Amino acid sequence: MTESSNEIATPTTPAAWFSADRFGLFVHFGLYSMAARHEWVMSNEKTSTDDYQRYADHFDPDRFDATAIAREAKKAGAKYVVLTAKHHEGFALWNTAVSEYSSVQTCGRDLVAEFVDAVRAEGLRVGLYFSLLDWHHPDYLIDAHHPRRDHPDARAENAAKHPERYREFLHAQVTELLTDYGQIDYLFYDFTDSREADGWPGKTPEDWDSERLLATTRRLQPGIVVNDRLGIPGDLVTPEQYQPSSPPLTDGIPVAWEACQTLNGSWGYDRDNLAFKEPDLLLRMLIDTVSKNGNFLLNIGPDGRGGMAERDRSRLAAIGEWMRRNGRAVYGAGASEFTAPSGTVLTSRADRLYLHLLHWPFGHVHLPGLAGRVRYAQLLHDGSEIAFEESDPQRKAFNTEPGGQPAGTLTLTIPPVRPDAAVPVIELFLCNPPQASVTA
Repeated sequence: MTESSNEIATPTTPAAWFSADRFGLFVHFGLYSMAARHEWVMSNEKTSTDDYQRYADHFDPDRFDATAIAREAKKAGAKYVVLTAKHHEGFALWNTAVSEYSSVQTCGRDLVAEFVDAVRAEGLRVGLYFSLLDWHHPDYLIDAHHPRRDHPDARAENAAKHPERYREFLHAQVTELLTDYGQIDYLFYDFTDSREADGWPGKTPEDWDSERLLATTRRLQPGIVVNDRLGIPGDLVTPEQYQPSSPPLTDGIPVAWEACQTLNGSWGYDRDNLAFKEPDLLLRMLIDTVSKNGNFLLNIGPDGRGGMAERDRSRLAAIGEWMRRNGRAVYGAGASEFTAPSGTVLTSRADRLYLHLLHWPFGHVHLPGLAGRVRYAQLLHDGSEIAFEESDPQRKAFNTEPGGQPAGTLTLTIPPVRPDAAVPVIELFLCNPPQASVTA
């Protein structure tokens, strides 16, 4: 993934499944997993290709179990899974014919093939990540992100490179991935940064011939979802490592989007990084994303042998437990036209409204604009009824009797004991058409 934000291009509309599924799992795995110091370790430590070769020489993903990963994704409630077929280091996890720098050459395994078969077997959608950067390829131009950016000979080396050869190599690898592995539902390109930095020019869509690359992508995989990181319009925008404060807009128009998030700030396995988000925070991020019409792509980073860390597994399990009881507040859901009270988030789907209680309230929750709009209410996790009323706005408060609420307000009566749920959800069944408001 990127270390800085990329330019956002105006998207087209993604396939219907994408916006309905809402929750996906990202899997970052490569040679950088062995270094265990962040997926950008080659750039961060300015490691030469010769020194970095030690990881390829000892690459043995004996604990990489694509079936187990797919099953954990499904149990967590993810509907699609995205694997890093190649990250910026340039190491391919498939049987590429245009390079010997691959898992097939080093350990005899086509990890992309194992992954796509396992994900499909679990009934999930298949996504692949492909880096436009390649710090291993001899014709990839050195820039501000490249490990050799501070080498005294870097600019002279660039003058001798043939970027057109790299461009054709890049297109050839994408063609392999989209030709040899059946239906690919989502392609996550990464990334185009045209900004000049430290005296180095950025990379533009022309460096990748993005128009031709996108046309090839759609020709080989009709209906595929493609992100925005070719630097030209794709199907969605992909804010990374932050939660937008409102639904993203392009030229004032809402766009499809996906929040790309890590468990601990690193995409690849980072052994000593213990800054893990707790499950309740991850769930609140998921809910927040759906409430703004977005998808949530949550990452795990298998270790250097390909195994899933327990700290990753436990968080996915906690999310899965909540999703099994509350998934219909997420799948096919999106933003609500109604205003959420303080301490709550609203999502909606068809004739249902979902009130996510981020903090357990005392006694009541008041919902503006919903008087006469609700025919039934229940806690979603166990289907237990929630009482509600529409009070007379003129009613005066007296001792233990609360006063009326503004006209149009629906008041829910909340039980005193908080349910054993990370984020309790109240499901509201809406009237269609709305009923006349009745005050009590």
